[in-house]
Amino acid sequence: MQNIRSIFLMLAGATVFVAMLLFTFSVTLAVGGILTVLMVGRALSMKMKPVPVRAKANNGKPEMRIWNDGRGTIIDL
Repeated sequence: MQNIRSIFLMLAGATVFVAMLLFTFSVTLAVGGILTVLMVGRALSMKMKPVPVRAKANNGKPEMRIWNDGRGTIIDL
């Protein structure tokens, strides 16, 4: 009778261990899947945003920029 009880407890422990292992694995897969979907969605949404393009004709001479920052006039050649 002692042997049967030991075998039963051993099988019950192994079953609980396997159940916890499967639960952990499934939660890991679920979290990984959610993170993957979020990352793909973010990457696609960033690609879809139009990027403003500023183009100016450069006639061989660099553009001179002048602005006033409140402390004096700045001339950028």
